[in-house]
Amino acid sequence: MPDIINEYQKWKQQGEDLRVQAKSAMEKRFRDLLSEAVHIAEEYRTDFGAVLKPPPAVTAFRYKASAKPKLKKPAGKAKPAAAKPEPPPAAKPNPKVAGLQKRLATAKKKLEDAKAGGATTRPYEDKVYEIEDELRLALQA
Repeated sequence: MPDIINEYQKWKQQGEDLRVQAKSAMEKRFRDLLSEAVHIAEEYRTDFGAVLKPPPAVTAFRYKASAKPKLKKPAGKAKPAAAKPEPPPAAKPNPKVAGLQKRLATAKKKLEDAKAGGATTRPYEDKVYEIEDELRLALQA
């Protein structure tokens, strides 16, 4: 009888070890697949200028896109530019204008996302137009 209990406890321990290994392997594979998905989404965005949408069953998939698209460097060396005098320092930017520019960039991004997703774009177009109008007025003042 004690042999059966010992065998059962060994079997149970082996199952727990296997469970831990499987959990670790699944987590690693999940991270690898997400990293690959991010890479594909970034490449799609840079090549085609649109955002890939996840399938409807996926409710959240967020990643930080690189701020600037990676540009390929030309094969030859560029000629150094002639020394140009530096322009005079600009006055401090108007915080209202800066805020409007930020809102405009966000609205334009939402418009592009809506176009890529096939959603209705009219509300976003209207918002972009309104913000551009406000910006124009702020710059005239």
